[in-house]
Amino acid sequence: MKKSRILGFCLFVLTSLSGYAQTKSWTADNGNGTFTNPLFYDEFSDPDILRVGDDYYLAGTTMHAVPGLVILHSKDLVNWEFASYCFDRFDFADNRFALKNHEEIYGQGIWAPCIRYANGQFYVFSNVNGKGLQCYTAKDIRGPWTHHNMQGNIYDLGVLFDDDGKVYAIHGYGTVKCTELKPDMSGPIEGTERVIISEGNGVGEGHHMYKIDGMYYLISTDYSPNGRTLCSRSKSIWGPYETRVITADETYGYHAASLTQVPRGTKYRIGEDGTKFGLGPVDKDATACTNAHQGGIVQYKDGSWWALFMQDFHSIGRTVCLMPMTWEDGWPMVGLKGNLGRAPRTWFKPGTKPQQTLPQPLPIREGSGYSQDEAAMGLSTPLHHREGQGGGSVPYARSETFNGKTLGPIWQWNHNPDDKLWSLRGGRLRIQAQPAEQLMWARNTLTQRVIGPKSVATVELYTKGMKDGDVCGLGNINVPCSWIGLVKQGSTLTLRCFEQLTNDTVSVPVIFDGKIYLRMIGDYDNDQAQYAYSTDGVTFQTLGRMMPLSYQLISFQGSRHALFAFNIKGKQGGYAEFDNFTVDEPCADRSLNIPYGKTIRIINKATGRPAIALKHGVLYDTHAGDKSQLTQFKVIDRGEGKVALQCADGRYVKVYGDGLPGDVRFIDKIDKSNLPSTEEVNSTEFLWQDYLDHDFMLLSLKNNKYLGKSPTTGSPYSMDFAGPDPARRNGSVLVWEEVK
Repeated sequence: MKKSRILGFCLFVLTSLSGYAQTKSWTADNGNGTFTNPLFYDEFSDPDILRVGDDYYLAGTTMHAVPGLVILHSKDLVNWEFASYCFDRFDFADNRFALKNHEEIYGQGIWAPCIRYANGQFYVFSNVNGKGLQCYTAKDIRGPWTHHNMQGNIYDLGVLFDDDGKVYAIHGYGTVKCTELKPDMSGPIEGTERVIISEGNGVGEGHHMYKIDGMYYLISTDYSPNGRTLCSRSKSIWGPYETRVITADETYGYHAASLTQVPRGTKYRIGEDGTKFGLGPVDKDATACTNAHQGGIVQYKDGSWWALFMQDFHSIGRTVCLMPMTWEDGWPMVGLKGNLGRAPRTWFKPGTKPQQTLPQPLPIREGSGYSQDEAAMGLSTPLHHREGQGGGSVPYARSETFNGKTLGPIWQWNHNPDDKLWSLRGGRLRIQAQPAEQLMWARNTLTQRVIGPKSVATVELYTKGMKDGDVCGLGNINVPCSWIGLVKQGSTLTLRCFEQLTNDTVSVPVIFDGKIYLRMIGDYDNDQAQYAYSTDGVTFQTLGRMMPLSYQLISFQGSRHALFAFNIKGKQGGYAEFDNFTVDEPCADRSLNIPYGKTIRIINKATGRPAIALKHGVLYDTHAGDKSQLTQFKVIDRGEGKVALQCADGRYVKVYGDGLPGDVRFIDKIDKSNLPSTEEVNSTEFLWQDYLDHDFMLLSLKNNKYLGKSPTTGSPYSMDFAGPDPARRNGSVLVWEEVK
């Protein structure tokens, strides 16, 4: 993003918002029969998908945060709502799970769940570092859940309930193993572990096992030497397996974020000062391991198949993308016919368009993830849908008045809290200040995931209960962390901004009446954020610099808003009270992102040159300053997110043949009423791919590839690009500007 856009965004949130919550929140549903990835613009890593009847359940990693192991519910794979957590707190008698005595589980905790349904109940399997394999069972998806500590060295697993009643866990990296589990979930069956895929076959981890039409399919992901997702198949659970890559290089035009680094050989603890930190270099051209990977697949009720894989979205962390699948020679390939291995960012919602299916209907069985036992849906009453931007629903209400008796499900504690030292009272959240020298060691820190691509979080902080040495405020739980808040020294209150990356503080005196407004302004697609404050809730001033953000493999989490109170003098302090936490999402309403009915110029992002409809008949490019009539195109709405492009001279853009360079030409008119087939219509209609901030792509419905022009060869435009590169400069990503 240009610097001017970033500054404009900050100016907007300082002058336009006064602590209220925007009603719209990001949802993938565009309201026109299409969806746009990601499904959520906040962190949801290691997704596993389950279908039971016409209901779909998605389980995800929660690491060290509690409540833990989140489950969402959907009817259409696009709109999701919160269903439950598997547990309220870790039930291990271990200081590490509660941030006691400088012991912690950052980057550990519980992760990579597998959700299944069999024997009339739901199962969620997952690993806890140092504690082994865990299983949670429930008759109803909303709980209550029963915890089974199965122990054993099994992690990052897929589970299959087979036809003969046996239960298998598939696990390991490179060398893939299969272990039989006891039916009562008391542990693995000793002596059953066997290698089913040996090292040397390019198979990774994050396994998801399915039995489809008598064949065993294992979906896994590999990160060596870079990210990709594979499928291994066999007629026997024990192998032998053959393996194919089913998707690679699908980054949706997002390069890897800067990773937090710690010097090798450094004895490092997560709460230490910023001299231990560095932000790694950014290679905007590298796919790295941030592309769509690790997740599950599911058959929709109409027979179509879909993958729900996670992808790294910069400092937001890992979130979920919904990707259509095509069966090719018995392999479940991600993508569409003619463009396998890649997937559109915007596509038609499940059930709205014919999809590629297997040649014959599949037997849908319990345990495979596709049970049709209606009585087992576990939802006797509907869950509550929250409003999104396009008529869809969102999983959480992010804003919080703290007027209820319980916290909303968006909130999670950083490690197990001390429940005696926090409360909801008088319409506010009260947190007692416990001894800690730094935010990452502060107990009872309440967090929620940030949401992108841009958002603004604001909270009211009441300070009358603070005591000497207390530090209270709004922070970002990440590695490195940061915060804005009040520090009390004796009877003096000072407003301070702290940034762990630089181990730097900015302090200013402030006069207020016991209530102050704190704000975090996040531009997460561009990995930066800034703090601000106000004494009246109307006029905000920034404090500290525009901070760089990162994703990191230390805590394995993206940025998180944090409400905190701790005491830096090693004693039990006073308390802070928080009220009216609001989240505003300026980019949530995407209704104007497609310039329907407008006349635009189409600029190639790789070259900065506008497209031109040559009199010769091909689509080419011209010099940057050309604003002639032939560089002007009207965007015509064809419904369902589809558009046609009409040049100002009346001609329409059309794809001929296979869409090779020079085959993007023109036709004088589109007459749907006089066509022998849909081919002519598909040649002139394109599915708009919204990449935000006026970036877009055009997907041809004729060959499922994208419009583009090589920035180096000099060839005219073609319709044969598989997708964008991470830096969006291979010639397939375009920018539109309106012609006034």
